[in-house]
This record gives sequence, C-alpha cells and structure tokens, in this order.
Amino acid sequence: MSNPAQLFLLADHIKLSLLERQRAVSLKLEPFSQDGEISRSLDSLRDGVESLASQIAHLEETDDPSSADLRDQKISLKKQLDDLTSQFYGNNNPSSDATLKTPNDSSLAEDFSRASSTSTTLKHPAPQHPISKSVRFTDSLATTAEEEDPNRKALLHPYRDSPSPPTFDHSSLSNPEIHAHHAQIMQEQDDELDRLGESIGRQHELSIQIGDELEGHIALLDEVDGYVDRHASRLDGAKKRLGKFRRNAGEGRSLMTIIGLIIVLVILIVILK
Repeated sequence: MSNPAQLFLLADHIKLSLLERQRAVSLKLEPFSQDGEISRSLDSLRDGVESLASQIAHLEETDDPSSADLRDQKISLKKQLDDLTSQFYGNNNPSSDATLKTPNDSSLAEDFSRASSTSTTLKHPAPQHPISKSVRFTDSLATTAEEEDPNRKALLHPYRDSPSPPTFDHSSLSNPEIHAHHAQIMQEQDDELDRLGESIGRQHELSIQIGDELEGHIALLDEVDGYVDRHASRLDGAKKRLGKFRRNAGEGRSLMTIIGLIIVLVILIVILK
C-alpha cells in the first residue's frame, strides 16, 4: 500500500482502534482483543511510508515536481506513524495525544468523538424471576437425527482458551467500511457495559439481601446481650448476698467463742473456791 490517500485512511483506522482501546481500558472492560490487528496495521503503515520514500527518491531523480507534495505527505504520515506507535506502546505525550484525536478525513470526526467518549449509561436489570424449564423427549432416534442440522459438524471447532479474533482486512479501506467496523466495535463495548450493569445490579440485590440477614443477626445478638446483662445483674446480687451472709457468719462465730470462754471461766472460779 503506497497510495497516500489509502495510507491516511489506514492511519485514521489505527487512531480509531487506539481510541477504542483507551475507551475499553477506562471503562474497565475485558482486555482489548484488537492489539494484534493494531500491530499489523502499524506494520502496514510503516511499509507504506517506506514505499513512499522510494517513490519520492525515484521522482526526484526524474525532477518530477510532484515529489515535493509527496514528500510533505510522507513527512506527515511518518510523524503520525511515530506518534501512533508511541501510543500503542504506552509512551503517551502531548504530541501523540493530539495526533490520536485528529482525523485525517473530516467525515470521520463523529466516529472519533464517539470513540473518545468514556461516558455511557448502564442498564439496570429487571427483577429476576425463575424461568420454568421443560424437557422434550422424542419417541425415536430417527426424529432426533432429522432435527439435527446437517452442517452441524462444520460448526464445531476445537476448544481454545484464547481464540484469536477475526482479522479485519484493511487493504482497501473506505470511509463507510471504517465507520461500520468501528461502529460495530463500539456497539460490542456498549453491550459489554450493559452486561456489566446487569451484573452490578444483581450484586446490588444480593448485597441488600445480605444486609437484611445481617440486621436479623444483629437483632438476635442484641437480644442475647440483654439476657447476658440480666443474668450478670442476678449474679452480682447473689454475690452481694453471699458476702453479707459470710460477714454475719463470722460475727456469730466470734460471739459464740466469747460466750464459751466466759462459761469456762465461771466453771474454773467455782471449782477453785
């Protein structure tokens, strides 16, 4: 690809992909799956810029006046390539940020605005109700075989943990194709946000139920604390009564000892007389 117009369109495609990547990260969606496509697009843009350099050298050898205009386009594309490469690898700077948000084709301004936006509205789920399930039985295996899709086996593929996303062919990009492709990607991101919103709603309902159960447990604990306080008060009263009884018993023992000594003393006096 050495046509400058196609290279500028390819640069816009890369910018939109990078903006969608930033949008997915800022909205905390699943890991962006288009990194491989962006890397291949950057390689294609790099090859195109190098091809332009060869064309410029050939035109300058023949003193073709169009070489000056082509050189200016090559300089602009080279700068965009460097800025977009920096953005892809996370080396952001004001220059690359400005390049990323500036389309070469003004007709793509609306797509750039949508891709740059991180605000969205999450849909709240309707109350979930149990869905009745039914099982249908067939009378014969022949009926089951007739209902099966004859191309079913062609739809089955080996399982992979991380299947590679389909590659978008950007060899002949046009504005409608870029618009449709990136509109589809942003719609997928919006759908992912809707699912995230439903999940958050279900978690919110679950947290409310857990909160209600915790409040019930707290009420039970408060009731147990009341019982414990009442039993503690009764134990304190019994302890006080036991102490009083012990003191009274001590005083009575001393009195009996004194009376006994007096009786012994009287007996001794009588005997000695």
